[in-house]
Amino acid sequence: MRLFVLSCALLTLLVSCGDNGIYSELTIVEGFMADPVAVARGEALFVGSCSSYCHKATPEATDALFLFDCEWKHGGEDQNIFDIVTTGVPNTRMVGFGRNFPEGDDDLWKIIAYLRTNQPHCT
Repeated sequence: MRLFVLSCALLTLLVSCGDNGIYSELTIVEGFMADPVAVARGEALFVGSCSSYCHKATPEATDALFLFDCEWKHGGEDQNIFDIVTTGVPNTRMVGFGRNFPEGDDDLWKIIAYLRTNQPHCT
């Protein structure tokens, strides 16, 4: 019994110490990036909703920004991208999609995961 109590105390101590930031929980985008099915869905949504009309998969001369590089005009954090796609950019062709994707917010996060998996390593 004493060994059991000691083992429980040690386990509690190890769990409470945490990982000191070495290992952190994945963001929603990182989780989707690790799921090939989610990335494929993000690609299909991007092709059907974004690149068919404005944003191309290769750098081309167009008024729509190229999204597969490290230069983001309106903020390059995942949440910035989510907000822009949701609300749009005033005085541009970028209309807000709202939350109208078939699987709601998850679909938008999957699009961002697709973009991220196809970007060079940005610093």
